[in-house]
Amino acid sequence: MRIVDQSGAHQNGAGEAVDGLASGGGQQAKIDGRDLRVGIVQARFNATLTDTLARACLAELSALGVAPKHIRHVTVPGALEIPLALNALAATEDFDALIALGCIVRGETYHFELVANESGAGVSRVSLDNEIPIANAILTVETEAQAWARAEEKGRDAARVAVEMANLMEDIS
Repeated sequence: MRIVDQSGAHQNGAGEAVDGLASGGGQQAKIDGRDLRVGIVQARFNATLTDTLARACLAELSALGVAPKHIRHVTVPGALEIPLALNALAATEDFDALIALGCIVRGETYHFELVANESGAGVSRVSLDNEIPIANAILTVETEAQAWARAEEKGRDAARVAVEMANLMEDIS
């Protein structure tokens, strides 16, 4: 039996530490971006924030071995346009994974919920319909300060998720 303690460390049934196990199944995650092709769709709305997401994402993709020549980075006006561009990239069948980058900050109207819900649903639909992993790093936050606190980390996370899921899908198929 494997147990995950509050720190996230894995232990066996005897309480001994077990190294190298990923949460949820004992399988080590494969985070190797060599030979992967990745498409990125970035919203320009809240551009200073999404530019930070993109810089962190691109730096992490490079650190994971994804060659710059294998990355296609496109921009769209806002979060609602991200799924359409992702779908167009997926339709080319040129990519192993895609990444969605955007930032939606709550305002005073219902528009926040509409944009957050529809962009998220669209990203999921594109992923499932095209059977391609999409790392969704469209931040949905209450304040701009919350977005700034998360932007670099979420950009890096998106790169890692895209690479890990591309490798997993290759292993499964």
